[in-house]
Amino acid sequence: MTTLRIDVWSDVVCPWCYIGKRRLESALGRFEHADEVEVHWHSFQLDPAHPKGLQRPVFETLAEKTGAPPAQVRAMTRQVTELAAAEGLRYDLERAVSVNTIDAHRLSHLAAAHGLGAEMHERLLHAHLGEGEVVDDHDTLVRLGAEVGVPEGEIRRMLAGDAYADAVEADFREARRYGATGVPFFVLNRAYGVSGAQPADTFLSALRTAHADPAPGNR
Repeated sequence: MTTLRIDVWSDVVCPWCYIGKRRLESALGRFEHADEVEVHWHSFQLDPAHPKGLQRPVFETLAEKTGAPPAQVRAMTRQVTELAAAEGLRYDLERAVSVNTIDAHRLSHLAAAHGLGAEMHERLLHAHLGEGEVVDDHDTLVRLGAEVGVPEGEIRRMLAGDAYADAVEADFREARRYGATGVPFFVLNRAYGVSGAQPADTFLSALRTAHADPAPGNR
C-alpha cells in the first residue's frame, strides 16, 4: 500500500491552524483512501520575536501589532471565532494569553517520541484557544502533557534543559525551504503545497490529486 504523507506546519496559538486542522480532518473523512494517509505535525512560530516569559492578553498583542483600536480587534476575533464554530470548535479568545511557544513545541516533539504528537498538538491548540491556558507555563505544560499520556517526569526534565530545541529549529528551517511564511501550511507527498485554512473541498481535491500522482520520492 502506498502511503500518502501529509506534513503540516502549525503554531499552537494560531486560530487559523485549528480551523485548518478541522477542515483537513473533514476532508479526510470523505477521502476514499484515508486509511493510506499519514499526517506529520511540525513546529512553526507566528511570532518568534515574542519574548520568552512574557504573558499578555491576546487582544493587547493584536492591538499593538495591527495598530487597530480595541473594538476593531474584537470584531476581527469575533469573525474567526464564528468560523471556528462552524467547524465545531469553541474559541474563547477573551481569555487567550500570548506567549512564546518554543517550550510548547518542544513538548509536542517529546510527545511525538511517544507516538502522541497529534494528540499533544490538538490538546495545546484547545488549551490556548478555548480554555485560556497559558501554554508557556511549565506546570501547565506538564499537566497538559500528562493528560495525553506523556510521562510527567520526562516533561519536567525536558523543560529544565534544551531537549528537542534542535528538532523545533529543524522544523522552522524545513518550512523556510518550502517557502512557508505563515501557517497553517500543508505539504502532500512532499510535492503539493496547500497554504492556509482552505475549505474542506480544497483539501479533498488536493488529496485526490496527490494520491493519483504521488511524488517520485514517495513511490
